[in-house]
Amino acid sequence: MSSLACLARARSVSAAEKIRVGLIGCGGISRADLTAFLSYPEVDCPVVCDVDDAQLAKGIALVEKLRGRRPDTVKDFRRVIERKDVDVVLVCTPDHWHALPTVLACQEGKDVYVEKPLATTVAEGRAMVEAARRHGRVVQMGTQWRSGPHYQEAIEFVQSGKLGKIRQVRAWAYLDWVGGIGNPPDRDPPPGVDYDFWLGPAPLRPFNPNRFHFNFRWFWDYAGGLMTDWGVHLINLALWAMGPEPPRAVTSMGRKYVCEDNAETPDTQVAVYEFPGYVMIWEHQMLGGVGIGGRPHGLAFSGSEATLIVDQRGWEVIPEPKKRNLTIKRVVDPQDRDADGRRAHVGNFLECVRTRRQPVTNVEVGHFVSTVAALGNLALRSASRIVWDAAAERIPSNPQADALLTRTYRKPWSLPYLRS
Repeated sequence: MSSLACLARARSVSAAEKIRVGLIGCGGISRADLTAFLSYPEVDCPVVCDVDDAQLAKGIALVEKLRGRRPDTVKDFRRVIERKDVDVVLVCTPDHWHALPTVLACQEGKDVYVEKPLATTVAEGRAMVEAARRHGRVVQMGTQWRSGPHYQEAIEFVQSGKLGKIRQVRAWAYLDWVGGIGNPPDRDPPPGVDYDFWLGPAPLRPFNPNRFHFNFRWFWDYAGGLMTDWGVHLINLALWAMGPEPPRAVTSMGRKYVCEDNAETPDTQVAVYEFPGYVMIWEHQMLGGVGIGGRPHGLAFSGSEATLIVDQRGWEVIPEPKKRNLTIKRVVDPQDRDADGRRAHVGNFLECVRTRRQPVTNVEVGHFVSTVAALGNLALRSASRIVWDAAAERIPSNPQADALLTRTYRKPWSLPYLRS
């Protein structure tokens, strides 16, 4: 839809129908999310927030384009949360800033749409669940594939039983467009950046351009690498199909093999999850895009009758060689701009804001999925097989891995409901 059409539709909605969104974080993913929100005529955006003036300008420009007026601007996210003209908070920050704005927004009576992964640690995710429960808020994690039509079709087929007994699920992300970010020296932050606020609860470090904006994903202080970035997307689909039972144990291996840069997270990693009824394997690599069957990413459900493979391009069923009576292929129209489900995912959240029902990737689902992904990193970083106590959310008899379930916030920041 054109910006003029969005503006015309928005002006036709009454004030009583409006849902007012405050944006926290104006980076690349936020502009995709905010565009999806503003494609709904009932949504307005009175304020945008970022600690970087350059990013803030991009958020301003998008609202002006789609709503015909300039939003207010702030650098402190708390000024967004406290506003009476904000109903929903859209959290599109680096991962280490997901938990605190979400919890504080819930305390202030706001609903929240927060980007994936839900948090950087299991304890943070549990604090977010607790905040949403205590304050009766609607919280959706931004894993938009959950609302993509062809993904829904594929998962429905997996659950139909037609694949037979599923004994293995395999998920992979082989991405030749990430990695190899070089070794720039530390330097002063760019003009217009409040770097201390950007760090927030994370440890105090000298500014380095590779730790900032998109590349923050490759540093343990702020994120979990591809395991929790793309892993959350694909593991979300796997757990959706296979059910809510948690893994019993996790092992992982990997390191930096090809990326000669100052990133910390592995460029190559494999994690193996032992579920009661099946095994799930996660694989990723940077600077290499030839994945299984030539697909850069995807998910394969291996059953006794057939295997279903799904990715952004569609899904197909490949029968076992001796059982050739089951062959299906569904290809996504490359012109379908909503095929990934982002707009539908936002629409599901907005409907739940109105009805007070739970969205498809509510905070409980988001926490479960993000926890499973995080366990892969915990196994890697502790160089051990993790035996997971899901009820207690602890790793008994493994103090090194158990310590990574939470983190210490840099003063003066603290997170309500955070388990020590």
